Amino acid sequence: MGRPVAIIGVGQTNHGRRMDVCYPDLVREAVVRLYEETGLNPDDIDGVVSGTMPSMMEGVALTHFYFADAMKAAGKPILKTETCGSTGVSIAHTAYYWISSGMADLILAVGHEKMNEGDSQATMTTVAEPFYQRYFIAGAPGVFSMQSQMWSVRYGLEEEKVRDAAAFISVTHHDSAFDNPYAHIKIRVSMEDVKTARVITYPVRLLDVCPNSDGACAVLFASDTMVKKLGLNKVAWVKGVGYRGEEYYFGDSDKAVWQSAVGAAQQAYNMAGIKDPRKELDVAEVYNPFTFQEMMFYECFGFCGLGEAPDLVLKGTFARDGELPCDPSGGTLCTNPIGATGLIRTAEAALQVMGKAGDHQIPGAKTALSHAMGGVDQFNGIMIVGSEL
Repeated sequence: MGRPVAIIGVGQTNHGRRMDVCYPDLVREAVVRLYEETGLNPDDIDGVVSGTMPSMMEGVALTHFYFADAMKAAGKPILKTETCGSTGVSIAHTAYYWISSGMADLILAVGHEKMNEGDSQATMTTVAEPFYQRYFIAGAPGVFSMQSQMWSVRYGLEEEKVRDAAAFISVTHHDSAFDNPYAHIKIRVSMEDVKTARVITYPVRLLDVCPNSDGACAVLFASDTMVKKLGLNKVAWVKGVGYRGEEYYFGDSDKAVWQSAVGAAQQAYNMAGIKDPRKELDVAEVYNPFTFQEMMFYECFGFCGLGEAPDLVLKGTFARDGELPCDPSGGTLCTNPIGATGLIRTAEAALQVMGKAGDHQIPGAKTALSHAMGGVDQFNGIMIVGSEL
């Protein structure tokens, strides 16, 4: 085991269609907010980890150099980490291991994306292997609609019950976004609105899908030595990390019981000493770009048994006032600057255990799980944080 590592500060932009700023200024906004919150400055840090969706999304190569000034990283070592949708949690893991290894004491992690200046759907449709997968996956919605159907058929779930549960998730997360000052989509929707919205790729409808967002997130990681030196009391200690990948081709692995998600969670639970996640976690920030997929993650992470998620969702088990609140920030469903999205999940988990989540704070939260999924539907990563070392 390496050295203990904590998250000591978070900075986010206001996420949305940010045509008011250029891309570097968007990144700068998150970094400046982090330094203002922590009272530290760029001279204090030992290095930077940066990442976006693969560079084709930006149309800019070597983005870690392009944004070096915006990240106030000139003269510092910079590592670039990119794993598509899971980029944010990969950045967090890179920063964690850099410090845990003993090579640094303060590392700035920055994820960012300005999706409204590019064509994200074209990128995600054409990034797949061209001779076999590209013709039928139709980008992210195509992949995840197939996955949701595979899951519901596997367990013989009633179509209307699954549809109701997905709509319930959409309604609750869109409501939660109003309590998050940084969230992108803030609209009041009803179950009927969700269930009658236009079909994107069946059974996924418009209000089951995350938006294209512009935004950035900065998170500051510190060694236990630095935490003591700075005299900090409210920090988020990294208790467990897990990351797994699997076969590249969509049809070559079981996506109904997603083994990379199961394995990543189990690795993190083993490290954190968690045996019963639904009882021992106080809050979870699950990467939820699609409502149906969120229910699958509940099962893969051991929050409930296989095929049980729709019933528990409709009972309110995972609502903000439920047994295990999930995505009280509104989640990816309401805010999705892809390169930053997974890091936002980690940032929100850290804010919860530090008691700094504002109007969407879960009272008494001491242990929180954050998650992101990516690659071409084959990577899953977890980071668990707690208020105590």
